[in-house]
Amino acid sequence: MPSKRWRPSVGGLLWVGVWTFPLVGPLATITPQHGGVVAGAGLALFTAVYVTVTTLGFDHRDDLRRVAGIGFGTVAALGVVLAAGYGEQWLIVLLFVSTCGMAVYGGRPRMTVGLTVILAVVGVEAALGLLQHAEPAVLLSTIVGTVLSSGLVGAIRQMGRLIRELQGAQEALAVAAVAEERLRFSRDLHDLLGHTLSVIVVKAEVVRRIAERDPAAAAAQAADIEDIGRRALVEIREAVTGYRESGLTAELTRAKGVLSSAGIAATVQRTADPLPDDADRLLAWALREATTNVVRHSGAQRCDIEISTVDGGAALRVADDGGAATGTPAATGNGLRGLTERLAAAGGTLEAGARDGGGFTLVARLPL
Repeated sequence: MPSKRWRPSVGGLLWVGVWTFPLVGPLATITPQHGGVVAGAGLALFTAVYVTVTTLGFDHRDDLRRVAGIGFGTVAALGVVLAAGYGEQWLIVLLFVSTCGMAVYGGRPRMTVGLTVILAVVGVEAALGLLQHAEPAVLLSTIVGTVLSSGLVGAIRQMGRLIRELQGAQEALAVAAVAEERLRFSRDLHDLLGHTLSVIVVKAEVVRRIAERDPAAAAAQAADIEDIGRRALVEIREAVTGYRESGLTAELTRAKGVLSSAGIAATVQRTADPLPDDADRLLAWALREATTNVVRHSGAQRCDIEISTVDGGAALRVADDGGAATGTPAATGNGLRGLTERLAAAGGTLEAGARDGGGFTLVARLPL
């Protein structure tokens, strides 16, 4: 399957671009007698390639590892040429060669390559500084700055890797929580219906075999089938009621457990008085639907649930801090459409959409 084309984010480019501010030093040395247009063009090209390749390194795109390696080679070649050609004040360019190398090779299991890049750059700096008779203080500060800056870039890259792994673990927990709930529901239905349906099938076969020769016995068996079917229907309704209409208090407890299993911190604030049964069950359904959407679609780290009475009505508010696209799957799904219709039938309303600053908010209101 072809990899997705890499498009650097504007924020990432700006963030890496800020690091290039020390290149103002070499830029200030460019004069018609010292470098002129060639030095300026070389420094501009170096800066552009550095920002692009470093941003690519921070994006952790393993499928573009070769491209990043070629880009780093270009940065290193330009950096060495500029530092060797324009004097000791241009040694700072090699610092950026080293930080670019850590951005590209600083992640496991390629940390050894990143450390090798640092040592190689420090060696080139020392050699060029001695050849150019650089001031010892300038050379020492450049070498120390190279080591410290590269170490900082490496630490930031490792931090980014850990954050990505944590996000992946959170998504896996969310999927596992939903799968566990589905498995529990299917297991309960199997326990309820497995034996009952087997008995119905056996009795139906008996009815078919004796219907012609003993109508009375067949009618008795058919009556048993009807009785068993009615009992099974009652059990299924009770089971579904337990899952879907267990009441708002029980649903709040279940929602906190599901969110916690998915790695999402949940806070609950309830100021509403005890609600009528119909309103209680309907808001419980709304809470279940909202919780499912948060777990499956949001990628959130926090979810706030609030139940209150306002202007003679009850209101449920569920807000998460997920990504910008949190509301897309939920807002167009059958779950919220069905919930909207059911609330409307009871005289209520449903509002759902993205919130300022990221995340998604669902507000269900019912008149009391």
